[in-house]
Amino acid sequence: MPKDASAKTSSNDGDHAVQSAQQVEEPLQDQPLTKRVEAILAATDKPLGEARMGAILGLPGRGVIGRIKETIAALNEEYEATGRVFRVQRVAGGYRLMTEPLFGPLLARLKAERQRQRLSQAALETLSIIAYRQPVMRAEVEAIRGVSCGEVLRGLLERRLVRVAGRAEELGRPLLYGTTKEFLSIFGLAGLEDLPQIEGLEGSGRTYGQTLTESEATVDVEEAEEKAVEVQVDSE
Repeated sequence: MPKDASAKTSSNDGDHAVQSAQQVEEPLQDQPLTKRVEAILAATDKPLGEARMGAILGLPGRGVIGRIKETIAALNEEYEATGRVFRVQRVAGGYRLMTEPLFGPLLARLKAERQRQRLSQAALETLSIIAYRQPVMRAEVEAIRGVSCGEVLRGLLERRLVRVAGRAEELGRPLLYGTTKEFLSIFGLAGLEDLPQIEGLEGSGRTYGQTLTESEATVDVEEAEEKAVEVQVDSE
């Protein structure tokens, strides 16, 4: 085969490879970006940030975050114009499709039984104290509730609603507890500043020793179980 023809064939093969790669990287390019963003938001079970959505969609080049924000704004305008009962809301550092607050009582009835099965009254009380006073020691939680909370803390750790946030600079270096992004997501909060004000549950205002970010404090299942067992043993 002549060299020119060979070079031309290689060039064509390279072009096809690039085109194929582009097709894989950005699927369904013929569909409007609003529909593609809506599709992944409808399917996800956790909040998605702009960068993560851009990666899933395979959007090329710079300005991806801006494009995602513009698309979400367009979706919300469309939802409002057509009288939809949901909006794309920012929750726990990402975005999710959320039902309008007006329909909260209706959905509460739908989910009431499942919520009762998931969290007991004791778990809700313990979680509330941790959410408002974090980072907080177990001893403080027990002092406020007036009862031991070892088993309850174990359950909250297993459900990943509570995390080990560090250790206090006190005798024995007791563990400190805080809430997780999963907690924010389940309760529809963008951040802890969105918690309603409740007298007596505001933060302690103290500075603790070693505290960790959620990513630094992330542990695998076995380690979480060990922490939970430690809590249970201490309570006995």
